Amino acid sequence: MSVLQLLARIAVAAGLTGYILWKSHPREVLDAAAGVDWRPIAVAILLVVLDRMLMAYRAVVLLCTVDPAVRPPLSAVMRIFFVSTFLGTFLPASVGGDGVRAYSLSKLNVRGSDAVASVFMDRMLGVASVFLMAVVGLLLARDLARNSTILTALGAAAGVCIVTLLLVFSRTAEAKAAALIAYFPGVIKNAGHQILQAIGRYATFHGKLANVLACSVLVQALRILQAYCLGLGLGLSLPLTTYMAFIPLILLVMLLPITFNGIGTSQLAFDWFFARHAGVPAASAFTLSVLFIALGIVGNLPGGFLYAFGRGRQ
Repeated sequence: MSVLQLLARIAVAAGLTGYILWKSHPREVLDAAAGVDWRPIAVAILLVVLDRMLMAYRAVVLLCTVDPAVRPPLSAVMRIFFVSTFLGTFLPASVGGDGVRAYSLSKLNVRGSDAVASVFMDRMLGVASVFLMAVVGLLLARDLARNSTILTALGAAAGVCIVTLLLVFSRTAEAKAAALIAYFPGVIKNAGHQILQAIGRYATFHGKLANVLACSVLVQALRILQAYCLGLGLGLSLPLTTYMAFIPLILLVMLLPITFNGIGTSQLAFDWFFARHAGVPAASAFTLSVLFIALGIVGNLPGGFLYAFGRGRQ
């Protein structure tokens, strides 16, 4: 990534956050934050610990294509997951931590193509789970089903899921992808072919993929409950169904690789959904968005300790 792209991401994150803060009136935001009930917040923190455990479990399961004789020990895989998740907090784009995880796995006798494929499948099944929960959300908030932005985001997520399924289960699709990769220079072409083959090996692991997808859906359900607890802490009297409708759609927006860790885009999305469509005061919607981001950072802190004091620095 060039310096200009990096600066552009920082500018977008700062600009969106600053604009929504200004629109929400900083004094009212401070008042909303000062009145937080920390008991529901503590419950949300426990829930984020559970979702990180499930995400780490997914990373372990998706190494099923690696020969057991060279598969890294469980402790090493868990360490890599938590450290890469922590580092991803500070990396541009939503997939920065994925790159760190793939690179780290490749240093533990996992073939680079298998490492990339496992991280790719983890990300794609995560997108699939958000898509499934977002569809359920639209059934609960049908007035949003005509919004072109939401439909475009859902269409993009559905397209990603379909392409992934084809790459895993369709030899024809794999051959066409290989034909496209053939136009790239030698090193990139060879790596691309190896990664395609590694992705294709998941075709014989139906049970493992279903397991990871189920865990991914459960992670999204936990995130909805986390947001609900944060809302209770802010004194919002919204039903759980409102969070079920909005949070998966907000997570789709946060996946856009245009800022750091969803900062800025999340503030915009929370304001658009909760303030505009649910009647929540703008200051409370902004505070909810900040707490939601902060909660994710709290969930990444174990990786920070491993990075600072353990072998994770390697």
